[in-house]
Formats: sequence, structure tokens, C-alpha cells
Amino acid sequence: MQSRIRAGILEQGMVDLLREAGVSERMESEGIEHDGFEMALDGRRVRIDLKRLTSGKSVMVYGQTEVTRDLMAARAASGLTTLYEVPDVALHELKGESPYLTFTHEGQPVRLDCDYVAGCDGFHGIARRSIPEDSIKTFERVYPFGWLGLLSDTPPVSEELIYATHERGFALCSMRSPTRSRYYLQVSLDEKVEDWSDERFWSELKSRLPAETAARLVTGPSLEKSIAPLRSFVVEPMQYGRLFLVGDAAHIVPPTGAKGLNLAASDVNTLYRIMTKVYQEGRIGLVERYSEICLKRVWKAERFSWWMTSVLHRFPSMDGFSQRMQSSELDYYVGSPAGQTTIAENYVGLAYQQVE
Repeated sequence: MQSRIRAGILEQGMVDLLREAGVSERMESEGIEHDGFEMALDGRRVRIDLKRLTSGKSVMVYGQTEVTRDLMAARAASGLTTLYEVPDVALHELKGESPYLTFTHEGQPVRLDCDYVAGCDGFHGIARRSIPEDSIKTFERVYPFGWLGLLSDTPPVSEELIYATHERGFALCSMRSPTRSRYYLQVSLDEKVEDWSDERFWSELKSRLPAETAARLVTGPSLEKSIAPLRSFVVEPMQYGRLFLVGDAAHIVPPTGAKGLNLAASDVNTLYRIMTKVYQEGRIGLVERYSEICLKRVWKAERFSWWMTSVLHRFPSMDGFSQRMQSSELDYYVGSPAGQTTIAENYVGLAYQQVE
């Protein structure tokens, strides 16, 4: 789980949550605070000033792999038991007052009795699949393209992220550190990684960037290349009895809005606040509000990610009218103070809803 190259933009709310949890030391020293980002619109560059437009908020460049490493280290230091990748996991009696899990550990069957179960096991995990199909509703959109990503030990082409839209397709210039860069290209779903040499990738990236940006691009051998399909996915409700779905188990967003990891963090925040009040104040009734509270923020993040994806990518079915509408939509938002503020406040992350 620490080897995959994943998201690297943390919202202000997630940064604050990691600080509250006491696991922010490495993030504070190694993370890179960003006060804005650029949008390159067919060669025209516009900066979205996050800090100015959101009364001082920003985002942090700090990889999900590093967050995972910090959380695992804190868990190990606590001395509490953690079991990874146990087989044969099954969930039982989720609608009752005494749910439990069964699994195999070191060749022996184990039963774990619970008060509540948090299903944080991802899109393909057992948690959501343990809920009867007639008890949840699925909402999904699969996009007709993917992102080809390349990681390299090269200095980033810019101090801030660049989201570029171009007639050849979308591109993103991101980073993991001052010496490690992450770049993405929109590609069709039938593309294969092995058909993309480093030379081809760099050449295509340069063609989609403004000329002055392309001229500054430092290229080098790839450390990793992969293609990720894009989808939007939400299940309602996000709970079933005493099981709570958290993160990718309940929702997926296209990476364009940098919301996937951050949405998982906001789910954790909500569940933590609820459980604190349940155990410290006996407010059992709050348990039923988990899904309601989470979904308000989930759908707003889904909307922003869908919007960013819709206006920055070239869709195979787009006719001339649709292209003009897409261009006009972007031009309005980036050319309007109100439009830029809307982009900025969504990008830094909407406020966590209070649990009262």
C-alpha cells in the first residue's frame, strides 16, 4: 500500500485534521504549501490565487503514500494491534447490536466482535459488497478517456501546478517534491502503457503546454508510468446498520479536482466526531446522521471534480457547438472574480460540516 504513486494535494481541512491527530511533523517539514495554481487554456495562462480568493486558505503538496506512512508509524507507536491483508474477511450481523468480523490469521480462524465497523477498504473491498443490493443505490459516470501518468526525478516545470486544456487533450503538471515531478496526459482508453516511450510522452506533453512552459520542461527517465481510467461513483446511503462506508468504499471522483483522498479524510473526520460524542456523551442517535452529513460534502466534491473534468478535457463525441460551450464556460469562470472564487474555494476544500 506504500508503493503505489497516488494523489498528492491535501486540502486545508485535511492538513488541519492531520495536525489535530498529531501526525503532521513530516508533512510540515517536507510538504510544499501552494497558494495557487495555473490554468493554461490553449496557450493562455491564468493563475488562480487560492490564498487571496479564500481569505488565506491554501493546499499542501504531500503525497498520499507519505500520509499513509505517517499514519502507519503512529499506529505502530501506539502499541495497538494492526493486521494487514488478512484473507477470508467476512462481515456479520451488521443490522444487529453486536456486529462481528471473521477472517483467517496465521492459518487460524478469528472472530472480532465490534460495536461498529468502519469499511475503509476501498472500491473493491468487502465492506460495500456486504450490503444487500436492495439497500443501497449506485450513481456512476464512466469517462471515455484515462490519464497516462509519468513520475520522474526531474525538477517541476513550475512552482505551482498547471492544468492545461488543448485541442490535443488535457495535461497536468504536478510534483511530489522540488526534485520529483508528476505529469499526466489525457489518453484514449484503448492506449497501452508499453506504447508510450519516455520520448513520446515528453514530446506529447510539450505540445499541450504553452510554448514558454514547454521550453522550461526538464525531461528524464521515468520512474513509473501507468494509465488510470476516470470515473465518478457514489453509493447512497453510506451506512448499513452499524457499518459505515469510508472513502473509496463509498465514492470515487476523477482526479481532476484533487478530491479523492480529501473526501476520505472528511469521512474520517465526520465518523470520528460522531463516535466521540457517542462514547463520551452517549448520543447514539448521531450514528444515523453519518451518511446524511457525509453525502452533502461528497456530492459537492463530485460536482467540482465533474466540472473540472468536463471543461478541461476533449470528449470524443464533442461537436462544434459543444466545443464552443466548453470554451465559453471556461472563459467565463477564469475571467470573472466570482468565477475564480468559486474555483478557489472548491479547490482548497469546502468546510467540514459540524457534528452537533
